[in-house]
Amino acid sequence: MNNEHYDASDIQVLEGLEAVRKRPGMYIGSTSSRGLHHLVWEIVDNAIDEALAGYCDDIEITINKDGSVTVKDDGRGIPVEIHPKTGLSTVETVYTVLHAGGKFGGGGYKVSGGLHGVGASVVNALSKWVEVTVYKNGKIHNIKFANGGKTVEPLSVVGECSEDRTGTTVSFMPDSDIFTETTTFDYDTLKTRARELAFLNKGLRIILMDDRDGKKDTFVYEGGIKEFVEYLNRNNKVIHNDIVYVEGVIDDISLEVALQYNEGYQSSIYSFVNNIITPEGRWSTKKMVEWCYRYGLATVPVLSYDYILPDTVDGMLQYATAKSLLNPEVLREGVVVRSQDGKQSFKAVSPEYLVKHGK
Repeated sequence: MNNEHYDASDIQVLEGLEAVRKRPGMYIGSTSSRGLHHLVWEIVDNAIDEALAGYCDDIEITINKDGSVTVKDDGRGIPVEIHPKTGLSTVETVYTVLHAGGKFGGGGYKVSGGLHGVGASVVNALSKWVEVTVYKNGKIHNIKFANGGKTVEPLSVVGECSEDRTGTTVSFMPDSDIFTETTTFDYDTLKTRARELAFLNKGLRIILMDDRDGKKDTFVYEGGIKEFVEYLNRNNKVIHNDIVYVEGVIDDISLEVALQYNEGYQSSIYSFVNNIITPEGRWSTKKMVEWCYRYGLATVPVLSYDYILPDTVDGMLQYATAKSLLNPEVLREGVVVRSQDGKQSFKAVSPEYLVKHGK
């Protein structure tokens, strides 16, 4: 029998951000190049959440000459008041306490990409230093951290700004003791995701800069995922020029679908929820594919369908495809739609009826 010593003294209790540094892979996936770049998206996603809430129009991502990264947004700015539970400034709380954030139903965010409240604090834990500047209420607030998230300069007012200027600027240097494989950020890796985020958030401007060699790209797409599909098909011969597009809101859940067929045999289907890719597709992608195959969605351009708002997501997709295609299968089955004011309901036995009557 193994009689090795094992008692309470063998149980470790990690305080604060120690757990993140001890097992970083649990929080960012790995400490390879992939995990390194994940740090950037943890900060950018906070700015994206401000955009989803309708408060942010511009995001700047800069790779600095010293290898650090700066993310700047024009959102509302992280709250600076003393947090009632921690007794610290809210900025310091967000960056030093795991699971501290505005995404747990407190009214900060109705929609967000992250739900765990660990992003900012994890970046802090895995960095040599972090500096956060908040523009809010006509003042410039600044706080600094070092050595894995330790506060070295508490939040203080360092200047004044115009009353209408708001936002947060975060700079950080990844810790080489954690990221032993590399601490060098790859511009093209950041460029790919920055472009994708701009496609997914129509009208949001994302500027990517590299001060090491002067590279700069600006991404802004008023057409959103319609332009995303056009970009994905840029090297293919498309079957139809007009991109099929559906959008709607049902039970406070918004949905957008865009697609365009090309002459290839390989399907490329991308599904995102709150800007986060869902590799397995889940329900939304499966339903979209089901209707596309069922009704032979192909070459006929989409007509205006703004007058009708179907009762369900199924109805929305079915109506859009029916109105786009004069497909005999749709003729047999028909579609059921409801007028937008909710007062009239009718059954259209053929899409020709919808097109002819402008419904």
